[in-house]
Amino acid sequence: MAQHALLNNIEHRDLRIDTARDAALGDDVMFAITFPAEFRNVQAYYPIVFRKTAEGAFQPVALFGFQEGRNLFLQDGRWDAAYLPLAIERQPFLIGRDGEELMVHIDLDHPRARTGQGEVLFREQGGTTEFLDRITSVLLALHDGLQATPAFVDALLRHELLESFALDAELADGTVNRLVGFYTINEERLRGLDGAALQQLHRDGHLEPVYMAMASVSRFRDLIDRMNRSHAAGR
Repeated sequence: MAQHALLNNIEHRDLRIDTARDAALGDDVMFAITFPAEFRNVQAYYPIVFRKTAEGAFQPVALFGFQEGRNLFLQDGRWDAAYLPLAIERQPFLIGRDGEELMVHIDLDHPRARTGQGEVLFREQGGTTEFLDRITSVLLALHDGLQATPAFVDALLRHELLESFALDAELADGTVNRLVGFYTINEERLRGLDGAALQQLHRDGHLEPVYMAMASVSRFRDLIDRMNRSHAAGR
């Protein structure tokens, strides 16, 4: 169970955060949330698709595999991609509020905070380390990006640009992994938009992430290749 606490340089002076990449540290996940301003970095390595939350809202995610609890980018204690999505990098930290002020919190029950090894958060004099400064910037970027996501999703829905899809990934051994329950950009619908609609999307900053999400679909080939290598290695 999560145990969230406001981070401070007294109680957490000696706390260390394990930055290795491993299933035991919570990295063996199928996807992570992302946001339009991150799409350019994400699309170079991961498919960007959309899922429905329990509340029925659409949420963009970076896809790491075809099955729950299976991350094809985990390789021998490292993350096998040059870009780590911010929603993964920020663990085990999160943003909380003290009135109107945003504050850094930490989940003390997260496995990264319980190994007793890794990066320190505070210097001997009480100041923050470069690691914690980086985490703070990650949290702020993630917070701002997620705040902007609903307007982007609303624009997609207004123009009917989201469609459900199913992907059957046939592996070299003949087995098939079927991916369902996600949504992607309807390219035909996008091509059919008139100039005024496209101009509005561009003016609102939504057109570029739409194209980034569309381009990311090519990364499914990489996921299939990774699954084939995993099966061949018996993992």
